[in-house]
Amino acid sequence: MPEVAVYAPGTPMWVDLGTPDLAGSTQFYSKLFGWDADEPVAEAGGYTLLRQNGKVVAGIGPIMMEGQPTAWSTYVCTEDADETAAKVQAAGGKVIAPPMQVMNQGKMAVFQDPTGAYIGVWQPQDMQGAELVNEPNSLCWNELDTRDLASAKEFYAKVFGWNAKTADGTIPYTEWHLGDRSIGGAMDITGRMPDEVPANWLTYFAVDDCEATCATAKQLGGAVMMEPMDIDPGRFAVIADPQGGVFAVIKLSGRM
Repeated sequence: MPEVAVYAPGTPMWVDLGTPDLAGSTQFYSKLFGWDADEPVAEAGGYTLLRQNGKVVAGIGPIMMEGQPTAWSTYVCTEDADETAAKVQAAGGKVIAPPMQVMNQGKMAVFQDPTGAYIGVWQPQDMQGAELVNEPNSLCWNELDTRDLASAKEFYAKVFGWNAKTADGTIPYTEWHLGDRSIGGAMDITGRMPDEVPANWLTYFAVDDCEATCATAKQLGGAVMMEPMDIDPGRFAVIADPQGGVFAVIKLSGRM
């Protein structure tokens, strides 16, 4: 269903952008996707919620640590952030930002998996996650790009209970399953990405027109890192915003 009220534990439920230029980033994404921005929350460092058709779809916040690059972050729903942090450490990951209460909204933490990718968790209270998904201009997929898929499979199975199912093809692709539901993807980027590209979680947003979105991104000062191409789920491209934050867009074919 495009509208979501409650996410099952272990499901990616939210994405936000950490940026050194809150105003510039908010303007870029508002114009690119037609999002409406709430008033920045001063007590949260200017954190801003973004809406599509009145539904919350993503957030933009300030850089939290020195040297942190502009980047989109994926958050997985958890019933207990502290318990998840303990599982991360036991599975060989690192706790980068220990569980912390975020006003009355929920509890969050940020981890680094053994392959180097950063991922967050959210223990919801008043804030339940993205209210609209899989519709144009909303979140539709979260993908781990890594050079050590075997270690990643072991880690995420222990932390979130995910099962990995890999389909052979020209480029083998792995889907994360929670029970019988496909909730994300993963790909081995060894030899496919420059060495300086670290392991990362890539955020995908659905769009009506992949080419038009890329053209608009360029007009707004962004860059197209991977030109539009067809894959089984649809036509997709990878874009960098003016501050360097990388994300993907896809015109869904209905098979994702």
